[in-house]
Amino acid sequence: MAHFNENIKKEEDIMRIVGLMKTTLLDYPGRVASTIFTGGCNFRCPYCHNGDLVLHHTTMEEYTLEEIFNHLNKRKKTLGGVCITGGEPTLQADLPEFIKDIKHLGLSVKLDTNGTNPDMLGQLIDEHLVDYVAMDIKHKKSSYNDVACMKDFDIEPIETSVKLLMDGSIDYEFRTTVAKEIHKIDDFEEIGNWINGAKAYFLQPYKESEQVIKKGYSTYTAEEFDRILSILNSFDIGRVEVRALD
Repeated sequence: MAHFNENIKKEEDIMRIVGLMKTTLLDYPGRVASTIFTGGCNFRCPYCHNGDLVLHHTTMEEYTLEEIFNHLNKRKKTLGGVCITGGEPTLQADLPEFIKDIKHLGLSVKLDTNGTNPDMLGQLIDEHLVDYVAMDIKHKKSSYNDVACMKDFDIEPIETSVKLLMDGSIDYEFRTTVAKEIHKIDDFEEIGNWINGAKAYFLQPYKESEQVIKKGYSTYTAEEFDRILSILNSFDIGRVEVRALD
């Protein structure tokens, strides 16, 4: 069993986990994984497909740490890793301690993040608590808050997180969910220039769902995505692909 200390804090104060996908072949590249969903996000991206985790997480039933680690202990011989997503996981102050308990089981950890907490991201990397990071690039810098919809938006922490990943040795990817009403094809010229030299950048076509915060968006055709890929392939990005959101 993991070694979390319930005497230090009440369990409900440690991590707010509001979702668990017990098995996935999609969320962690190359691994069979479980995906853990944390509640709450500082972004309000209108096309977010996890809207309940953003807007209604305080009313959602939570998983206890005992439930999470009972599952992971039972499946640790068949799982290759754990994906921690949200919401925004780095809003959870006890995320490092939670991941340490996962690592005690011998499991690799992938973190999904919006990059707004470079201090925690740096800590997780420095302490070798994460093995793979997937960071969202919402838009070109000048239009970023058109998607994020943050109060008192500041691009600097996101720029710091991008640089942290690109200058480091941890495995990572950048990704953008593409909505035709939000992203112009020419915007990817600026995005490509921003992340020039990155290991990998995935374009995820917007897909309507019941959980989306605001419905009514659409995405580009295959031919239009080819135009976007042509723009991005003019930059030094190791891997550029369109990846469907399933």
